Amino acid sequence: MKDSKSRPATGGQVPAARGDDLRWTAFDAGGGWQAAVRSGRGLRYLTLPREGRREAVDEVRRLYPAATEDPGAFGDLVADLRRYFAGERVDLSRQATDLEVTVFQRRVLEACADIPYGSTNTYAELAATVGRPGAARAVGQVMAANPVPLVLPCHRVLATGGGLGGFGGGLPMKRWLLDMEAGKARPEGGNFSPPPAS
Repeated sequence: MKDSKSRPATGGQVPAARGDDLRWTAFDAGGGWQAAVRSGRGLRYLTLPREGRREAVDEVRRLYPAATEDPGAFGDLVADLRRYFAGERVDLSRQATDLEVTVFQRRVLEACADIPYGSTNTYAELAATVGRPGAARAVGQVMAANPVPLVLPCHRVLATGGGLGGFGGGLPMKRWLLDMEAGKARPEGGNFSPPPAS
């Protein structure tokens, strides 16, 4: 079952593609190179920070080969991500999304979007929030497949007992994002740079 989820965008909306006429862009928001794909209804995909532009572009072109490059179709997304990586408290979840997900996935992602900047939740707590206690593993699978990380902050979801759990960008990036939100880390040289091992 396909189910689209949209969150209202606020301010700075740019006329964009209609329906499934997909657009993409690549940018360096200060945490590394990212690429994004959107439909006329909202953000469909966002890469995590990559070392180079080519890595980010290759990822979205592989997944969305029919999408057209159009940097002007992304409204406030790039500006919001730049502010986020500069350490500002930005509610990235305000970005409109157009996700192809099941009803359960949509409920989990919406609950994830409600986790405030600088806070965390566990997979089990998120499962209980969506009325599925005992479905922590299923919640973890939804987080692993999150098509718009950072916008829907799956990095804020931890394993029971405080362990990091998993993360598509690797555990050093997850720890770094959590530390950045806690004011303990900043990008160095304009890109994601995990803290040196102690």
